[in-house]
Formats: sequence, C-alpha cells, structure tokens
Amino acid sequence: MSRTSLADGVIVGAVGSTALNIVSYLDMVVRGRPASSTPEESAGRLAGVAHVDLGSGDRAANRRSGLGPLLGYGAGIAAAVGFALLTRGRRQPLPLAAGVLGGGVMTLSDGGMTMLGVTDPRTWRRSDWIADLVPHLAYGLTAAATWNRLRPPDGRG
Repeated sequence: MSRTSLADGVIVGAVGSTALNIVSYLDMVVRGRPASSTPEESAGRLAGVAHVDLGSGDRAANRRSGLGPLLGYGAGIAAAVGFALLTRGRRQPLPLAAGVLGGGVMTLSDGGMTMLGVTDPRTWRRSDWIADLVPHLAYGLTAAATWNRLRPPDGRG
C-alpha cells in the first residue's frame, strides 16, 4: 500500500472527527445539554495508567481538558488509517465503508473508555446510545465519502 493511502487515511480521520464534533455540538445546542466529561476523565485515567503527571489543580484540569479532544482526534485518525490498511487503499461501497468506519471508531472510543473505567455502556439509556450513535454515524458517512472521493474511480490505490 502506498504512503498516499496512509496519508489519505489521516485526512479521512480528521474530516470524520470534525463531522463527529460538529454533530455533537449541534446536539448540545438543540437539547441544551452540557458537554460530556468523558473525554477529560479518559485523559486523566490514561495519564494515570501511563504514569504521566499532569500537575495539580487548575493546571491538571486544563491539561485534561486539552488532552480529551486530542484523544478523540487520535482515535478518529487511527480508525481511518486502520481502514486504509484494511482496504489496501481501494474504494469501498459507501454503506459498507460508513459502517466499518463509524462502527470502528465507536468501538475504539467506547471500548477505550470502558476499559479505563470511565463508562459502562451496559448502564446506558436509549437516549445515551442515540447521543453516542448519531455522531459516530456522521463520522462514518463523512469519512467514507471522503475516502472514496480521494480514491481513483478505477480502483487503483
């Protein structure tokens, strides 16, 4: 597989992550809900597991606040690069690509938060699942459309 395909995976992950964030922020506006604390909690737990000192007080809180979204972008980019490797740089049918990308990044992010003890999806209500699913669908559709747009129509990677 070419370096171009891997670079395209990074682009696709960033585009998909941006779409996910836009949909999440729109949900906050429409429903008047607060921002999720799970990205910051995940950053704090991950720092603890990695034995990284984020400082104390406001400095630590500010670092968690910055690291949380960066972890999200990292997961989105990693999922798309994994997709690029999986597909060997080829175009994919949009529904299939959207499902693999959206489902992959949702599994990666929710699985990571579950492993860190930040959340337990078994306790989520229907509204929690919808609030999690819709932005990941936006990621999947946007990332898949971008992936296919960056691929030549004849299937060459």
